[in-house]
Amino acid sequence: MTPIERLADYAEPLLNNPYILRVRRNHGLEHATIHILSRGNYQLSGRSSDRGFILIGSVPTEQVESAVQEALSRMQAGEHKLALHPNCGTNLVTTGFLATAIAFLGFAGGGWRRGWARFSNMMILMMAAILFSKPVGMSLQRHITTAGDLGDLSLISVRRETMKLPFNDQELTVHRIATRQT
Repeated sequence: MTPIERLADYAEPLLNNPYILRVRRNHGLEHATIHILSRGNYQLSGRSSDRGFILIGSVPTEQVESAVQEALSRMQAGEHKLALHPNCGTNLVTTGFLATAIAFLGFAGGGWRRGWARFSNMMILMMAAILFSKPVGMSLQRHITTAGDLGDLSLISVRRETMKLPFNDQELTVHRIATRQT
């Protein structure tokens, strides 16, 4: 059992709290929807909550609704790996944390001269951390931040909004996907 699996076992009561489980399920459904929409070469980002998720990116609303329905069906049929996505914020945070921790430890103590003397070693260790962080981030997704088993999660609505960005008047398309769990 990996350390992340042990952590997930230890945190199971928290991870299965109804509120947190809804967020994890919506996060998994968000990833699955992005996987399906990515076949159309759309550039998307998302954010999940206990009530659903948002997708940011210019996609026709009918395609978003169809992708959410397909993602729900496929995940409820057992395709739980759709809940994992390589560009998830979990992976980005893992990379940032590991690289920062190594830099902090490597440059701590001894003053600037000693820190700079360790610079090349720290750079190599930070690159190793960056390479190592992707599988760690995917494992964190699998066991902690997403849930591939959606239970009785269902789609309520898909609503499109557009808004102007504050500094350049470009339009931003946002889809709000509302879900329900009984």
